[in-house]
Amino acid sequence: MRDHTPDFKLQELSTQNKLLVSETVRRILARLAEDRQLTSDSLLEFWVEVPGVKRPRGTYRGGFLMPDSFIAITDYFQTEAGELVPVEPFGDADSAWEELFDELYYQIEIFTSQVDSSKGITLELWTGHRNRPEGEWIYAVDRKIELA
Repeated sequence: MRDHTPDFKLQELSTQNKLLVSETVRRILARLAEDRQLTSDSLLEFWVEVPGVKRPRGTYRGGFLMPDSFIAITDYFQTEAGELVPVEPFGDADSAWEELFDELYYQIEIFTSQVDSSKGITLELWTGHRNRPEGEWIYAVDRKIELA
């Protein structure tokens, strides 16, 4: 059996980039909650653009672009009166955020490990839910940031 694990060295995001990502995610998830649009199929998706690295994006059978990766928001939070509250087994919001960001940073680090520096890498973050199976957004909040 062949090992298909890519050969790369994982580079940890800088403290500055982690702060930029976390502030952005907190803002777009707060907006999702305020708009009362958090559903069981709501996702936090991201796409990564690395300067000079061309690679085709995948598609689902419906023909729309797949994100580089995603996280199911309801694994961490639900809404009550337009506010994000942690789900069980998290005892408080801080532990839910910490767990969500650990997973998100790790996924981003995988996709940004192709270059020596994160400078110039664009990260596009989306949250919301899609029409299935067509894949068009029913509701979405997005933000594009450039890592430093």
